[in-house]
Amino acid sequence: MKHLIGALCLLLVAVVPAWAGTMSGVVFVVIDGDTVLFKPDSYNAASRAFLKIRLANIDAPEKDQPYGEAATRALSALVLNQRVELNTVAIDAYGRTIAQIQLRDVQVNAELVRRGLAWASAYHRSAELKAVQRDAQQAARGLWREAEPVPPWVWRRENAN
Repeated sequence: MKHLIGALCLLLVAVVPAWAGTMSGVVFVVIDGDTVLFKPDSYNAASRAFLKIRLANIDAPEKDQPYGEAATRALSALVLNQRVELNTVAIDAYGRTIAQIQLRDVQVNAELVRRGLAWASAYHRSAELKAVQRDAQQAARGLWREAEPVPPWVWRRENAN
């Protein structure tokens, strides 16, 4: 029981900074088109701690899906080794911080949708993000060049092992 309580306390200490609202820091790894590793400025320089960030309100193609690598490359070009602002929305069931990423005057989540490299989330679409996606579709940018692009949530279900 002591070990369980200790583990829960450590988990709480690791999660609390993720709920800090807005944070500044550096993206030091891009995992895929909608997931990065982020080192907040609030962690001291010697700390090896970081946050796994899932971009809020979007869903990028999986790496093995058409446009998956393009989405990963685009996100890397935008934020890798860059100082960004993070606006935390939630913590998901996998312990990832769900957040909006702002790079100077670029709202990164919306920029990926604008480029046709991510879908506005089917679960949490804002009117603004819907309009950005509609513009990308009409301009046939990125994945919208395809006749019938497969959304990542469908791809994952059909390709689950």
